Amino acid sequence: MGVWRWRLNPLRRRTDFIEAWVAFAAVVCVLVVAPAVGWAAGVRVDGTLQRAAREQRHERYLVPAVVVRPAPEPAAGAATDPGAQRQNPQRSQIVASWTAPDGSSHQGTVPAAEEPPHPGERFRIWTDTHGRLVGQPLDPASASFHAGAAGLAAALVIAALVETVRRLVVRRLMHRRYMRLDRAWAAAGPDWGRAGAGS
Repeated sequence: MGVWRWRLNPLRRRTDFIEAWVAFAAVVCVLVVAPAVGWAAGVRVDGTLQRAAREQRHERYLVPAVVVRPAPEPAAGAATDPGAQRQNPQRSQIVASWTAPDGSSHQGTVPAAEEPPHPGERFRIWTDTHGRLVGQPLDPASASFHAGAAGLAAALVIAALVETVRRLVVRRLMHRRYMRLDRAWAAAGPDWGRAGAGS
């Protein structure tokens, strides 16, 4: 509408026409290009995360473990970070034993599954084929959520970039308008408002 409104207007300046087309291009980019980029980014991230989730499900195993004893308390003089403790509340550490998928036996310190842990209790932990402790594999639903968030972020970044460029162009056009107005005033200024000056 802005472009059409300025098309035949006798007061239209060249900068008005350019500004209208820049606004139209920005709207098209925000409504079409940004969602397309977000969708493409989301699909690409989803493919990568789903592939990682499949690999993790094939490489990580949930194996039974047995509580052996409580883990020794850290030394009293050991430095601790209070901020880290607030963000990650401390869980009891226990010494547990487990058998890896390859048949090897292992023993190590792990967080307790329940409080308070009792020797002989059974729980399950995630390990790799050789019995090394690993994190829980990525869930496909979580991977899709993260991919959607990445796609949304990409679309918002493109939209913000388009709006930034539009504002910079409009600012430059306004600067040009003021420069032309200043030149016009400078030409008419000495005689402006004087009787008989013809202005």
